[in-house]
Amino acid sequence: MRLSRLADSLMWTKLANMKQVNVHQAKSQLSQLLAEVEAGEEVIIARAGKPVAKLSLVELEAKGAKRWPNRKPGRLKGKIFFSDEDWWKADAEIEQMMIHGENDEELFGPPPSK
Repeated sequence: MRLSRLADSLMWTKLANMKQVNVHQAKSQLSQLLAEVEAGEEVIIARAGKPVAKLSLVELEAKGAKRWPNRKPGRLKGKIFFSDEDWWKADAEIEQMMIHGENDEELFGPPPSK
């Protein structure tokens, strides 16, 4: 219980030291607020005086760091095979359903009566 109070106290102290604006101010001064965030400040957006969101600088990846370091283009080349026969078989099945209306009633219900 005591640790929780301390954590809450530290959180509110940190929030109190940040700039806080209401939603209307944030909407009308967004460019200015973004400039302040780029300068290193964090901004709290509040609704009816209660903190709702925090604007802070996005941590960008270090220059030259790879997003997917283990990814090597072409590493599966020659390891995956798909025969043309299988490809065209699927097309024939789809064509059969489209032309002959196979399973139409199952999919769309009975045709409307005249």
